[in-house]
Amino acid sequence: MNPYLAGIMLGLVLLSAMFFSGRGLGASGGLKYAVVATVEAIHPQHVRESQYYSKYFENGEHPLTNWLALEVLGMFLGGFLSGAFSGRLTFKIEKSPKISNSKRLLFAFLGGVFFVYGAQLARGCTSGAALSGMAVLSVAGFLTMIYIFGSAFLFSWFFRKLWI
Repeated sequence: MNPYLAGIMLGLVLLSAMFFSGRGLGASGGLKYAVVATVEAIHPQHVRESQYYSKYFENGEHPLTNWLALEVLGMFLGGFLSGAFSGRLTFKIEKSPKISNSKRLLFAFLGGVFFVYGAQLARGCTSGAALSGMAVLSVAGFLTMIYIFGSAFLFSWFFRKLWI
């Protein structure tokens, strides 16, 4: 896809999200809501007694009905349908021929864990803190994007042997 067209479409999606929900885009919080719902399903008494977990169930609300959880569900569903309709729905592991599938999956999982953990510390991911933040000209949004790209550039030097 043409990157300029993709940028315009992404901007329209962001504008629509702000218009209809009153908030920008974000994805890392959706995982947090899924974890909270999972903890509640496994150990409801712990959730009721925990100051942190109990706030997600105030006023009879459930974490999986939060807009972030629904947004992430929509992203998975939309990606699946897009792949299915375009004939690109296959299971494939992108990796260097020098590493095994299990090593690639392990590093992908660890990278995802560290990214989501960092996103929670930063109170937002690339979508929420950087993209939505930059859309409203937030200094924090620009700094977030600089640090995301800077750390990716730094760590790519250490992990490049996994790809080349």
